[in-house]
Amino acid sequence: MLGPDDRASDSSAVTVLQGVAIFVAGIWAGAINTVVGSGTLVTFPVLLACGYAPVTANATNSLGLVPGSLSGAFGYRAELRGQRPRLIRFGIVVTFGSTLGASLLFVLPASAFKAIVPVFIAIALVLVVLQPRIARWAASRRHPHEEATGGRGLDAAMFATGVYGGYFGAAQGILQVAIFGVALDEDMQRINALKNALTALVNLVAAIVFVFVAHLAWGAVAELAVGATIGGQVGARIGRRLPPNVLRGLIVLVGLAAIARLVFDS
Repeated sequence: MLGPDDRASDSSAVTVLQGVAIFVAGIWAGAINTVVGSGTLVTFPVLLACGYAPVTANATNSLGLVPGSLSGAFGYRAELRGQRPRLIRFGIVVTFGSTLGASLLFVLPASAFKAIVPVFIAIALVLVVLQPRIARWAASRRHPHEEATGGRGLDAAMFATGVYGGYFGAAQGILQVAIFGVALDEDMQRINALKNALTALVNLVAAIVFVFVAHLAWGAVAELAVGATIGGQVGARIGRRLPPNVLRGLIVLVGLAAIARLVFDS
């Protein structure tokens, strides 16, 4: 829950060096979020190291990374063509999920989700590795009308990723790629494009909630936003050139690093 320490963080206390560190972290997070996901595991620790309280850091991070996600989605605009129905459908679903998740941040203790986050990521990585085989099996058993949408089960899974992303957000992109890869008969790059657009929406919705109920460090928000926007374009240029198996391998490596960071920093 939100406590006095979370309201006390003052962005004016951030030094020039810390501001540069936040800006650089934003570039890296914008790039890695566009290519894979889990950029929050870069920026969130940096914000904590700069003296921001956890809730303030989380809220600041969510809003600051929105421009980077939008930048990455724009970079993948070619792969988004023809996916408007999916964007609308899953966008509505993750909006509700993100609103709930952001609200839970002020109700549940931080340890509630932190303990299970590594488990979520590990499951996602297994799905990413096995995705080609699982996708072939699912396609053979999928009802024809579910071919383009993934069915109601995919709606429920996307709602869950929205809740998770609104609450904390680290590796939500990895979760989405894994789920879409299994549920949809689609190219990995187009899945990645869909992921970028939806994670941008999740972060935006959560940030709107945080603006009204949490303290934000606006200086850090600006530094993250500029850095993440640059990083989003860099990530899009790199990610769109990666073969599916290379992209899949990179997702696994980043996911394992995310699990290690969460476990050993606990």
